[in-house]
Amino acid sequence: MRALDLTTALVVGGLFAVGFHLLLQRSLMRLLFGFLVLGHSTNLLVLMAAGPPGDPPITGEGHAPETFADPLPQAMALTAIVITFGVTVLLLALVYRSWRIQGHDEVRDDVEDRRVGEEVLES
Repeated sequence: MRALDLTTALVVGGLFAVGFHLLLQRSLMRLLFGFLVLGHSTNLLVLMAAGPPGDPPITGEGHAPETFADPLPQAMALTAIVITFGVTVLLLALVYRSWRIQGHDEVRDDVEDRRVGEEVLES
């Protein structure tokens, strides 16, 4: 494993950890940021799995086919970026609507969840 691959793997792992940590917070904005960080880390993972960069994937003379870069991971990453942008805008609209209605962005405990938790502790 090359040093660049190891560094990128550590960065991707760190971004996944930060993203999941933010997803588990009670603030809706932190949840949104966690979703964004997870999206970016997934894109980095896809690009890292594509392998090292190579020649442009243009057919012509003087190029060996095995030196070409695979264009599919880049296309998948661009598609994922567009999808992440759309979902982010939707989540941002929902967070803004929740903030306008409630005055804060904290997620409250569900009464039913609290009741079930108390029943479990009693038994």
